[in-house]
Amino acid sequence: MDFSNLLENFEGMACVLSVDTYEDGSYGNILVATGNKAFKDDIANLTKRPFVDNTPYYLSLPKDLNFEDFIHRCAVTHQPLHTYVNLYEMGLWVDMFLWPLKSDKKNTEYCIYSFTINTKANETNMSDLSPETSSLVLSSCIKLRSSEDFLQTINEITSDIRDLCNSFRCSIITVDNENETCEVIGDAHMPGYPSFLRTPEIRKEFYKLIVTWEKTLAGSTCLIIKNEHEMEVLKERNPEWYKSLADHHVVSLVLFPLKYKGSILGYIWATNFDVKNAVKIKEVLEVTTFFIASEISNYQMLKKLEVMGTIDLLTGTLNRNSMNNRVSQFDQKKDESIKTLGVIFADLNGLKMINDRKGHTEGDRLLKKASAVLRQVFVDDEIYRAGGDEFMVVVLNSSKEEFEEKTRKIFELAGNESNVSFAVGSAFQEGELDIRKALRKADELMYEDKNQFYVRHPELKYR
Repeated sequence: MDFSNLLENFEGMACVLSVDTYEDGSYGNILVATGNKAFKDDIANLTKRPFVDNTPYYLSLPKDLNFEDFIHRCAVTHQPLHTYVNLYEMGLWVDMFLWPLKSDKKNTEYCIYSFTINTKANETNMSDLSPETSSLVLSSCIKLRSSEDFLQTINEITSDIRDLCNSFRCSIITVDNENETCEVIGDAHMPGYPSFLRTPEIRKEFYKLIVTWEKTLAGSTCLIIKNEHEMEVLKERNPEWYKSLADHHVVSLVLFPLKYKGSILGYIWATNFDVKNAVKIKEVLEVTTFFIASEISNYQMLKKLEVMGTIDLLTGTLNRNSMNNRVSQFDQKKDESIKTLGVIFADLNGLKMINDRKGHTEGDRLLKKASAVLRQVFVDDEIYRAGGDEFMVVVLNSSKEEFEEKTRKIFELAGNESNVSFAVGSAFQEGELDIRKALRKADELMYEDKNQFYVRHPELKYR
């Protein structure tokens, strides 16, 4: 069949693709039968060699399972198709159209592929969706923007995506490359399935698998595995992941990266889904993931700001701002659930001498060791760095005996660390609680203890 005259009527780049088909419904070679002059010139310029008719499509165009699926559905099932995709590794956006052609050759089907390329996204093309898809995307956007509990909303959206996919399980996973771990922030599954990535050790191990997914995507916007043939492609690309999926009886898979400003924040994945809905799933998730990634980025940024506003970055304890807010909470309202209150001031002895003689780097190390001692003692209590070398601890709903035992434990554990020595003052209340009185008493006793320390060690008095 001569396609040359037909193609030359297309403005822009166009080519005819052929698909070898088999009686079992699967497909074989996909070739570029020929192209118009614009297509041939562009491919020759890109590959630095003349274009040749009837060659494998991946010698001229990016190899992609989703693209192969589009070609197959257009050529074999005779569906005109249109999609708008981001080739993010190449920094390109492609607006593509496919039209089926009648074939005069047994076991070979044809379609025309026409496309335009831009380096920036076209918002009109991105929003050109079917009414059903638009409704599903809009529903997710409204939930995200009106949410007061981000993680609860993410779980609702995960459940919606699972319903769309009709899958055994759907999860939204974020990655923490700095700490080499991951976290499931949304999970929906069929009854009877166990919870996912339950422990830090499992999350650390699973992270090693997740970091291979970007390479497995091979530059595609997503990975949709519908059948055994496509599973074989996955096996070739990522044998370790393939084995893990096979061990868990996964026969079909949807995987979408959550990308924001060039960085992958995590992934949405669904296993054993309804492959008949692959087209709708792809259309919905390609847009929905854009908004989910943006909201995850905002959530993570706010969490970081919250940490910066409440955590002492050197020692990892709560900071003075958090301490002041906590004291104000006690002042403003009485919490009936709090029956006893213990307050401890622990001032690190000798820090000024270390800073003056050995430098502030050594002083910082000493502060970290001191905070580590306190965290060992007060595992479930509130530890604050009040400032400089001073820490405050709040212990709630403890017996007096337990509180005094913890206070003694400070000296015991500090004695096991070189240069770590605390001056400690404490106050315990039950019945009528007044945190201001407890603070004053603990502070006075701490300074008495510090004065006694320097009486015993006058050579260390650098303050």
